[in-house]
Amino acid sequence: MSKLCKSLSGYTALTTESLILDAGAFFLDFDIEEDTFESAVQAGKLLGATRGGGQFSAIPEIRSIEVDGVKGKAKGLQVIDSWEVKMNANVLEITKENLARALTASEVDEVANETHDIIKAKNCIDLTDYIENITWLGTKSGSAEPLIIQIFNALNTSGLTLQTQDQNEVVAAMEFEGHYDDVDLDNPPFAIYYPKPETP
Repeated sequence: MSKLCKSLSGYTALTTESLILDAGAFFLDFDIEEDTFESAVQAGKLLGATRGGGQFSAIPEIRSIEVDGVKGKAKGLQVIDSWEVKMNANVLEITKENLARALTASEVDEVANETHDIIKAKNCIDLTDYIENITWLGTKSGSAEPLIIQIFNALNTSGLTLQTQDQNEVVAAMEFEGHYDDVDLDNPPFAIYYPKPETP
């Protein structure tokens, strides 16, 4: 083979065991110790069907300490000032509960009207408005166990936008943001559970 025709690629036999496939599913208050995909669906923890999947991001805000005589960023002089932790879900199921969650701070009146439940926004955020966790379960190739990503103390911070159009369905884009807990300030509000390699 000519040296000019040699292919350079990161593809190996392990590639097929390290792929994250498809859109996965989003859950509310998923218990990592007790729940499985099936049991969480049965328990009503599923956020709902999605279209366009979602996105997870955990981005640190890094500050470089400046020192006289150093003409750029120096190794070891970086500190993390904060973490921005978000999980987006493009939700196709527009349920009463999902509308209330999308409004960040809301309440539902199920009594005042005989034919409709009334969803109203609030001007303040109560501790009860935070969701214990938003959890994404996705398929990892080469494993029977899912890849799991959780963000904790979640609030939808993008509000509610509903766009309607002919020959299409409404999709509510929710952007949940993770928040620190006062009893756990040393750990950013997210966790990633990566399946261990299966034993032959």
